[in-house]
Amino acid sequence: MEEETACIANGSEYYLPALDFHVPPQRLYHFHHQFKLPSTRNANFLKAVKWSPDGSCFLTSSDDNTLRLFDLPDYGSGGALGSGLSFPEDDSFTSRLSIDEGESIYDYCWYPHMLASDQASCVFASTSRDHPVHLLDSVSGQIRCTYRAYDSMDEITTAFSVAFNPSGTKLFCGYNKVLRVFDIHRPGREFEQYSTLTSTKDGQTGILSCLSFSPAHNGLLAAGSYNRTTALFAEDNAELLFVLHGQEGGVTQVLFSRDGNYLYTGGRKDPYVLCWDVRNTAGILYKLYRSAENTNQRIAFDIEPYGRHLGTGGQDGRVNVYDLQTGEWVTNFQASFDTVNGFCFHPSLPLAVSSSGHRRFCMPEDDEEHLDVHVEENCASVWNFSCTWIGYGSDGNHHDNTKDDASTDASIQGNSRDSEPVEMENAI
Repeated sequence: MEEETACIANGSEYYLPALDFHVPPQRLYHFHHQFKLPSTRNANFLKAVKWSPDGSCFLTSSDDNTLRLFDLPDYGSGGALGSGLSFPEDDSFTSRLSIDEGESIYDYCWYPHMLASDQASCVFASTSRDHPVHLLDSVSGQIRCTYRAYDSMDEITTAFSVAFNPSGTKLFCGYNKVLRVFDIHRPGREFEQYSTLTSTKDGQTGILSCLSFSPAHNGLLAAGSYNRTTALFAEDNAELLFVLHGQEGGVTQVLFSRDGNYLYTGGRKDPYVLCWDVRNTAGILYKLYRSAENTNQRIAFDIEPYGRHLGTGGQDGRVNVYDLQTGEWVTNFQASFDTVNGFCFHPSLPLAVSSSGHRRFCMPEDDEEHLDVHVEENCASVWNFSCTWIGYGSDGNHHDNTKDDASTDASIQGNSRDSEPVEMENAI
């Protein structure tokens, strides 16, 4: 990874995988034992999963208030377990870190310039109920620092969503009708506060449940709210630009396209991911269906590195893939028999990680054996896709040279981030 990043910085080519979704993916790794709790009447389940920006590891959150970090061995060059839904008895390997946050985890996000070779950059932010925002070290699992917001009664108030700006200098946190912005190098209770309402009480109301910055470095911040709206703000002064209406449920995820021209939003108990053109917000461009009508769970979606396709989980255990240029369905594959609540593409390899499971309510007279029927479905899996490697020059332009490869090839992975990371040593 160090060698490849240096190579790109010197002006040589890098490659991105164009995934072939017509070939079913192979399950590379699988994990379920370490998410089990001793009592089946209080079954644990996963809530989310996210790759680190450099792709060296992924981080899961689960209902037991725990964040678990899994390193990707040899950057995914291991043998596949197969495409079927038969599960190995043992986990592929054990998580390297297990961090108990004490209360329900609302959100977490990686520092955008994280590199495993630079320990100072190996951090992520996490927010949980009745706690300040923690900046956690992904090497030691220790808290580097905390960011504390206080309400009018001088009591700590909890952030419901967190996101670093693209340069990694500030941490944006979503609260009830309020955005608070922390300088990452100045932990404590110093922050800038911006109301999401205008002077005439228009704007975005409700709890800000999710945040996302445009990867095009155009200064746009999208914020979703549980009142079923999505708002776009200017990053530098949090000026409200416009509010989007159309989601059937509370918005649980917002995500920009790779070029920053389109915004995708998904909601709770809402079967559609909506596509918006941020240059012309008159209406919805198209809707992408997913099975999510009967669950209050967040169901995540993601865009693959090449930027052409979107994959989303669903209540039916399938991952559906859509072509973003046409809005047409491409394919799906059965990732689990339970709800697939998390799905995330690797940033530079033809891999993806999924998480599955949902909250189960049981009565005292229920048969305990019946409750344990699908306990192995509370799991995380890493998937390997067939792909064609597309070459790019140091100017970011596509070259004609390609390489067909049906497996993961770590020797040509690259990192296309073009902005320099800030120093993290002072955030302690």
